Amino acid sequence: MSRFAILLGGDLVRTPRLDAQLGGARVVAADSGMRHAKTLGLVPELWVGDFDSEPAVLPERLAGVPRKRFAPEKDRTDGEIAVAEALALGATSLILVGAFGGPRADHAFLHLALAIRRAKEGIEVVLTSGNQEGHPVLPGTRGFDFGDGTLFSLLGFSHLSGVTITGAKWPLESVEVPFGSSLTVSNETRGTLRVTLGVGRALLLAHPSSGPVA
Repeated sequence: MSRFAILLGGDLVRTPRLDAQLGGARVVAADSGMRHAKTLGLVPELWVGDFDSEPAVLPERLAGVPRKRFAPEKDRTDGEIAVAEALALGATSLILVGAFGGPRADHAFLHLALAIRRAKEGIEVVLTSGNQEGHPVLPGTRGFDFGDGTLFSLLGFSHLSGVTITGAKWPLESVEVPFGSSLTVSNETRGTLRVTLGVGRALLLAHPSSGPVA
């Protein structure tokens, strides 16, 4: 498996869990996401975008990162371009770092949709801000490694059928979740969380309890 971290322009808190997830990953930065390289102690192998929001000052070790410049009048966001570049370099697993928050709600939403799209293509994807973590959920069953008491929600990106949740404060057994329903919002883990989905596509959004790196 070839794991790539994509540095995006959203919020970021460095945590021990995030450091562990990034271990051994290759790194591509998308425009302003380069600022997270300093926070995380990483040196990307590639920096892409139109560079309309690049950090004003960079450490010397980051200033020399190879750049791939795109015109501002383009039909893809810098984040989508960075993901495409990573896939071209052989990525089979993606960690979208800085995927939540930031100044552009439209870009943050696109990161969620992009993650589900790539997951449907067979690419393993995690979205993270350090204190929030997202996982695409497609038909089938999967488990998660969150600690007891972790707050999580299952956000439907379509009508969901056959939703079963175990290892949770409020388990569910083969239920229908209409698109836009809040039925699966604000649950908590109890033991090993497992989610089964019969039909539809969703994103599991969790709030891991590990604190920031001192």
